[in-house]
Amino acid sequence: MEDIKMVITDLDFTVLHTDKNISAYTQDIFKRCADYGILTAVATARYFIGAERFIDILKPDYEITTDGTMTYCDKDFLFGYGFDIVATNSIISEIMSLNSTFELTVATDKGVYWNSEHISESPVLYKAIYNDYSAPLLDCAYKIVAELPERVIAERIAEKYCCNMITYRGENRYGFIVKSAGKMQAIMTLAKSLNITLSQIITFGDDLNDIEMLTQCGYGVAVSNAVDEVKKIADYITESNDNDGVAVFIEKNLFALH
Repeated sequence: MEDIKMVITDLDFTVLHTDKNISAYTQDIFKRCADYGILTAVATARYFIGAERFIDILKPDYEITTDGTMTYCDKDFLFGYGFDIVATNSIISEIMSLNSTFELTVATDKGVYWNSEHISESPVLYKAIYNDYSAPLLDCAYKIVAELPERVIAERIAEKYCCNMITYRGENRYGFIVKSAGKMQAIMTLAKSLNITLSQIITFGDDLNDIEMLTQCGYGVAVSNAVDEVKKIADYITESNDNDGVAVFIEKNLFALH
């Protein structure tokens, strides 16, 4: 692993403790990566506004958010992969026609829209913008997420609009992104811009949407609390998120070789 140039980690259930805290030890390890010439990045399903407080703590060099559809450097938007305006409004209309009470969030370059009347109470999306979707959006969506009662409904929407459907651990929310988007696509674009090969990247994850980056980058590491499918394909398994598995692996296997 002497040639590793970048560390990329998922947030929830990976580098974050289950209580959504980040230990001082993990913060120190991420800070020390710069001393070894290793770049850092997070790759999360969270919208930027939902990941921002963790980004402020970890201070990674790059932030891949919104299931890989939006990438930032020091909070400045670099690039993204989104729906066109027609597809954006067609998917929204399809979901709202099923039941106007379904909770729906839509990420655009202007912010995150949400049809909840309790935005200010949300610890994650309190910066969202209220929208009941009664009028078409004027902004293209990078990701659309709906709470749906059955997976088959989400699968039907994804098939109809030829987009990717994403599921989330322990939740009945379903995300929709363009076929060309995802954490791995963002990583490939970022790596190319930095003149880094995929073999020089080590990734950490816990859930199904991490499998692609864990298998296609140089090394893929699963935390011990990862779902079985992720642990089966990982090159290594480190300690759990609550035992700072990401930081422990970096210190023992990267710092020791530099």
